[in-house]
Amino acid sequence: MYAVLVTGGKQYRVMQGETLRVELLEADAGSELTFDNVLMLGDADGIKVGDALKGATVTAKVVGHGRADKGRIVKFRRRKHHRKQMGLRQHYTEIQITGIAGGKTK
Repeated sequence: MYAVLVTGGKQYRVMQGETLRVELLEADAGSELTFDNVLMLGDADGIKVGDALKGATVTAKVVGHGRADKGRIVKFRRRKHHRKQMGLRQHYTEIQITGIAGGKTK
C-alpha cells in the first residue's frame, strides 16, 4: 500500500518502512507524527481519491533533523562585470513511515 501526502508545500509518495527527508517540522527526534493531508491511497485493488479518503492518515516517526549539502546559487550577467554567488543549506527533518491507515470503506 502507498499514499501521497502533502507536507511543507510538497507532495511525497510514501510506503510503509520508507525513510525520507521533508521540510523542517517542529517535532523532537523519536516522536510520532500523524499526517492527515492525504491526497491518494493505492494498493492492489486500485486507488482511492476524493471523498473515499475521509479519515485517512499516515503515521511516521521522527528519525532526526539536519541540514542538507550546500546548494550553490550563481547569478551572472554577461558583459556587465557582474557576478554574484550565494549558498544555501536547507534544514530538513528525516522521518520513517510507520503506518498508513485507509479512509472510510463503502
